[in-house]
Amino acid sequence: MDTDKFNDHFNITMSSNSTQLPNGRGLLPISLISLALGLLTLITAIGNIFVISAILTDRILRTVGNYLILSLAVADLMVACLVMPFGTIYEIMQEWRMGSVLCEIWTSCDVLCCTASILHLLTIAVDRYRAVTHVDYVRQRSSKDIGLMVLLAWIVAIAISVAPVFGWKDEGFEDRIVREKKCLISQDVAYQVFATCSSFYLPLVVILILYWRIFQEARRRIRNKPGTTISLLVRKSHSKLSESPGNETTTLSTPSCSADSSPCSSTPTKNKRTKEKLFRVDTVLKRGRRQPRDLESKREKKAAKTLAIITGVFIICWMPFFVLAFVMPICSSCYFDERLFTMSQWLGYTNSMLNPIIYTIFSPDFRQAFNKMLCRTPQRVQTNL
Repeated sequence: MDTDKFNDHFNITMSSNSTQLPNGRGLLPISLISLALGLLTLITAIGNIFVISAILTDRILRTVGNYLILSLAVADLMVACLVMPFGTIYEIMQEWRMGSVLCEIWTSCDVLCCTASILHLLTIAVDRYRAVTHVDYVRQRSSKDIGLMVLLAWIVAIAISVAPVFGWKDEGFEDRIVREKKCLISQDVAYQVFATCSSFYLPLVVILILYWRIFQEARRRIRNKPGTTISLLVRKSHSKLSESPGNETTTLSTPSCSADSSPCSSTPTKNKRTKEKLFRVDTVLKRGRRQPRDLESKREKKAAKTLAIITGVFIICWMPFFVLAFVMPICSSCYFDERLFTMSQWLGYTNSMLNPIIYTIFSPDFRQAFNKMLCRTPQRVQTNL
């Protein structure tokens, strides 16, 4: 009898504990969600730490142009450290239990870090465009210019993120946190139009225009590929080698011999040597034309391909979220599934994880630096016995 009472009490306790799980979710779904979001956060943090460490420690990567990538990695690392952990707790609990102050801090950090990450992609596109359209830009580019671009990106991101803190909120902001247990950025229509356009739509349009101009410039260079100057040099070399010391051109095809003159075997020998010299000049000039130009062209294509992939991934990751963020305040009567909004939000966070992976795959310098960091072996100390 006592055993039956104990079993009944145990079953009631377990059932009451199971009902306390967020929104009736079972233990297995919560565990899987926690594991997936935790791994995503960890990979994002580790990847961006590797990028930052590689730029700071590797001499080849410590260039002025990579300061933009360094600042981008800092913004993505802030997403992993300040935004994603609270987002994970919010997703597991399915309601906000940490108060309005922390909600406001979290949403401001969310807007700040994500906007900074997006604006840094814009600055990288601007830097690449100037490097392609201005020949001397890479040599003349200074740390002051890059620092000004980085500072401007962070100032704009801060201005967008702190606007709700200074009162640009919708009327139901506090009620939504206290009663509905939902933590969202200000749903004021004017603020959402300002924030979404400033942090996504306008940068997206500018990035697409810049890459279109870069594509046009690359196509123009391919069509007008350097060769005219080299061909003129080849012609000059041909003419110089075919001229005699007395400024009389010799005919290479038919030698002239007379009965009184010496044997004409020397004339074919001269012709043969002249042809060999011409062939050597052609070969050297072609090699000199091909090697630097091809190497430069390959590097430009790789850099453009890397940046284009980063931009494409950025559009795929952030477009769904910003479409919903723009439409939700405007269409108050429309129904939006909360799961769809959460998925689009975490898809945007994924962009901060993918940037270091893209650098690893498509940048040989970053890949080599990462290999040094991962496969570093201790140096052997040799002693003379």
